[in-house]
Amino acid sequence: MHRSNAGVGFWGGMAFSIAWSVAFSMPVAGQRVGDPAKVQMQEMTQRELQLNRTATDSRQPSDRKRSQAMMDQVSEDFQRILTLHNEIVRAIAADKSLSNEFVSDAMGEIRKRSSRLQSSLKLQKPDPAEENRMPGVEGLETKDELILLCRQIEMFMKNPIIDTPGTVDAKQLEKARRDLDSVVQLSGYIKNRAAKQKH
Repeated sequence: MHRSNAGVGFWGGMAFSIAWSVAFSMPVAGQRVGDPAKVQMQEMTQRELQLNRTATDSRQPSDRKRSQAMMDQVSEDFQRILTLHNEIVRAIAADKSLSNEFVSDAMGEIRKRSSRLQSSLKLQKPDPAEENRMPGVEGLETKDELILLCRQIEMFMKNPIIDTPGTVDAKQLEKARRDLDSVVQLSGYIKNRAAKQKH
């Protein structure tokens, strides 16, 4: 398999490790808890993070402070996106209605945090000509739009460069970039629709 470090710097690699550990500390709805393979991978992540911290400790205090702040922000963004994802999944599974106000607020937060992850994880946006393309979304009910968004979030989280620490594959990197941008675009689209329906 061809691997490339294109688009992923030192802090991007660390952020991926954090993202992976956060994703498994807050399982997506339906994941099994206590899977031996996942436990082993979590232990590997812990060791990798320790090595990264050792490298960080050798840097200047101001650099360490900035890098720690970035790591904390990435962790917080992943946690919040996953929390909202799980709330939406549970509501849909229970056939509960979600108010337009909740949908608008949740989509606004998902969009803000996923946009920030694009920058933090060095996942550049698509070419301008590719942006704002939401094929197949028009005409869908809000519930179906939310299901589509949750699937996009899960696809991003399960991408090997997020799912497995240290994995950087050029094709998967491109897929992660597109999946994350789809989360940004779709959450913005749903937010605008819900905001209009509030009035």
